[in-house]
Amino acid sequence: MSARTPPPVPATAAPAAPVASPCINVCQMDAPTGWCAGCLRSLDEIAGWSRLDEAGKRAICATLRQRQVEWRGLGRPAVPKRDQRR
Repeated sequence: MSARTPPPVPATAAPAAPVASPCINVCQMDAPTGWCAGCLRSLDEIAGWSRLDEAGKRAICATLRQRQVEWRGLGRPAVPKRDQRR
């Protein structure tokens, strides 16, 4: 009998970096859309952010790209990027 080599152990994926809040400290709610003019989240999304798991935070962040398109389509000013915080 020949010795068998055990199968390779799959590498565990490194944990994803925590999702940073999209808040840029421009906290003004836009009445027609219900979104913050700074981060484009709703009040419910803002209020619940700290209780969300990373997947929930990523899901909200994914919707923000489309909201930026809608925001600009409404003639609103461009939302500054997170790295352009005050």
